Amino acid sequence: MEAQNLTVTRWKRWGKDRLYVKDAEDAQLGWWDLATGEAHPEDPELLDVVSTAAMNWCTENDVPPYQPAPADPEAGADADADADELDVAPDPVVHPEVPTGSDEDEDEDDEQVDDASAPIEPWTDLAGNRAGAGARDIATTKRDAAPTKTFFARLLGVHTEERAWRLGAAGEEKVAAKLAHLTKQDPRWRVLHNIPVGTRGSDIDHLVVGPGGLFTLNTKFHPFKKIWVGGNTFMVDGVKQPYIRNSRFEAKRATDLLEARTGLPVRAHGVVVTVRAGEFVVKAQPVGVTVVQRGDLVPWLRQHGEVLTDAQVEEIFEAARRSTTWRN
Repeated sequence: MEAQNLTVTRWKRWGKDRLYVKDAEDAQLGWWDLATGEAHPEDPELLDVVSTAAMNWCTENDVPPYQPAPADPEAGADADADADELDVAPDPVVHPEVPTGSDEDEDEDDEQVDDASAPIEPWTDLAGNRAGAGARDIATTKRDAAPTKTFFARLLGVHTEERAWRLGAAGEEKVAAKLAHLTKQDPRWRVLHNIPVGTRGSDIDHLVVGPGGLFTLNTKFHPFKKIWVGGNTFMVDGVKQPYIRNSRFEAKRATDLLEARTGLPVRAHGVVVTVRAGEFVVKAQPVGVTVVQRGDLVPWLRQHGEVLTDAQVEEIFEAARRSTTWRN
């Protein structure tokens, strides 16, 4: 994409200072945040285009590409009105956890549970979690820890941990968009994203439950890389990766935790979803894990027929959305 065909427009409002980049047809390619020195492309592939256009504009106009803005004490309501543009996740909803055996019953003769002996444990509703949020938080932390290094690494196309986490978040968001099509086509399918598991920072990118069964999805974003799969071997440009083993472990862990919570004989199937691979070759699918491309994910999920009843789907989903289910 030729630089002379791009237009860069500076926009300042409500304490924000941005450079919006558009192509010759006036289509927005993304924007550069002068307050953070970070590019926000509409598509990850446009990262270099947006960054270069912003850098050229800054050079021509003698404007520093990274200039933190002071807090605006008058932003007030305007900042709140702009919450959607800032893409701020809603506060998690915390509910009291009803101890086992303490469900209320309309029969007045039922024995009541002693609150003192059965403490209530709060839980967070994971249904509000945003896809890729965990990976993006880590990327942001790494960027903030070394803003200058990150800036030049992005400008020069150097592969860093920050880049890996940022691309990982973008991949999860793209898979979530496909899953949104699935739930729109058939509301019996239910989806959760970014599920924290245990206490050591592990998470499940996406959990999907519906008529076709229960699935844990692990997203892998390797733009234009060659993917080769043969049984338990997963290669990215000839380098072996532990994705199959990790996906199998993740599915087993979800199975154990959801079985313990629901009492149902649930069985989660692990799925590795590749995003925007250059070449994709599967000689043989692994046992207990399936590797699919993002574009094939929804048809693959829907081909499993009727494995779970509607009641089972809802019971599993209600258990899965509780943060307390995943703590052990």
